[in-house]
Amino acid sequence: MATVKRFEDLEIWQEARRLSKEIIIISKTTQLKTDYKFKEQIKGSSGSVMDNIAEGFERDGNIEFRQFLSVAKGSSGETRSQVYLLFDNDYINEEQQKLLVSDYEKLSIKIHNFITYLNKKDFKGTKFIK
Repeated sequence: MATVKRFEDLEIWQEARRLSKEIIIISKTTQLKTDYKFKEQIKGSSGSVMDNIAEGFERDGNIEFRQFLSVAKGSSGETRSQVYLLFDNDYINEEQQKLLVSDYEKLSIKIHNFITYLNKKDFKGTKFIK
């Protein structure tokens, strides 16, 4: 694995950003724009995925990073659940729903795999170096 210097270099952050942008587009181009509470909830959970990846990375500690990745994975699951609500409320069609669910499932797997990778590393983080 190449050394990552910035959270923007992480594939999981890039994918979380792409998916968050898709949710934002849906919130602007469908009748979801008039469902304020739901719109803010799904935008918040989708943004939380990328934000928690970034925040954990910036903590400079492996243990904290893994914790924030766990929160990001949870937010991915929350957003995936809300995608079903998008479909159930006729904001998106079945094809969009299936694609978004699949993409969020893949992202959750990638986050899980990255947590597993970090669990195998002895490196605690730069803030623990004396």
